[in-house]
Amino acid sequence: MTDRKSELEALKADVQARLNRYHAHQNREDGALDKDFEEQATQTQNDEVVDSLESEARAELAQIEHALERINNGVGDECESCGEDIDPRRLQVLPYTTLCVDCAGD
Repeated sequence: MTDRKSELEALKADVQARLNRYHAHQNREDGALDKDFEEQATQTQNDEVVDSLESEARAELAQIEHALERINNGVGDECESCGEDIDPRRLQVLPYTTLCVDCAGD
């Protein structure tokens, strides 16, 4: 389980770094909007994409933190729905899952 915990910690750091980049983009840390109207339109569209990516990253971070909390509580390998062990192959592919394949499909 420590390998999975290490993997989740690394994943958490990666997601937090992405969130920092999204935040920097949204705060225009690389400069204000371009004076050209067409370029402003492109930058505004990019903002919408970054907002969407940020939402996905925040959701992923919440899943990672939840999985880490379950590991710390000693139940990280158990399905939180049915209580059965989660297949290690599933955990290898999706380390922050908290559901076995059967419960995830319901």
